[in-house]
Amino acid sequence: MSPDPIRRELGGFLRAVREHTAPADVGLSPGARRRTPGLRREEVATLSGVSIAWYTWLEQGRVTVSRQVLDSVCGVLRMDARARRHALELAGFHGETAPSAGLDDLRRLIDAWPTTPALLLDQRLDITGWNSAYRDVVLDPSSVASERRNLLLLLVGELRDAIADWPRLVRGMYGQFRSGTDRLPDDPRVGDIRRLLAAERPDLAHWWQCRSVSDFAPTTLKIRGVSMTLSLLRPVASADAFVLTHTPADGSARTRLVAGADSTSRSSM
Repeated sequence: MSPDPIRRELGGFLRAVREHTAPADVGLSPGARRRTPGLRREEVATLSGVSIAWYTWLEQGRVTVSRQVLDSVCGVLRMDARARRHALELAGFHGETAPSAGLDDLRRLIDAWPTTPALLLDQRLDITGWNSAYRDVVLDPSSVASERRNLLLLLVGELRDAIADWPRLVRGMYGQFRSGTDRLPDDPRVGDIRRLLAAERPDLAHWWQCRSVSDFAPTTLKIRGVSMTLSLLRPVASADAFVLTHTPADGSARTRLVAGADSTSRSSM
């Protein structure tokens, strides 16, 4: 049987987590003859109550899995809440999605924030909107070719030298990218983004090949010398949109952003 693309993604994710789960994490002895630091397939199968053949097929994307069995596998692999949710979503066990909020409504929302740079992003981290504060303080996305108008591509390209502690931000965003796009294995745009990332930063191939997933956590760093906290928000009424905010992290940053907003307001009069 030919593996289904989504099943293949689930299998690859389970395999990656298994290979990074130490025997001691599940109460097993490492053993002197163990060739890999992670768990063996037969160990996960035994602890999950399934046969080794069936578990092998699961990692190969050749079988469907019940919610009960997948919950058991996730428990054996000691997945945290985000990784477990990702596995369940790949297997098709997720709640009803809310209707997407209108982008025009979200654009009006961020336009009302004159001192808070903000972006609208889809699940691929493609940029679908921005406000004047982002354009004036960080970058004008309209100056970038449309195929590069993606947050990850900007971070490894145009914004590379503008951000202090750049690797921490990129890795966090890539974990978010994997969380949102593993359910889109045949999406041509996702494929284009991955190819561009690999071509532009081949030295980071190990990052792009890593299957770790994460929800982007608020991160404070300096962008163009301004200390800001980046937060990724999901509107309640949207299943596929994010708002990335850049709030001033200290008094100095707040003063600079307010001064910039005042200057923009005066120039537009």
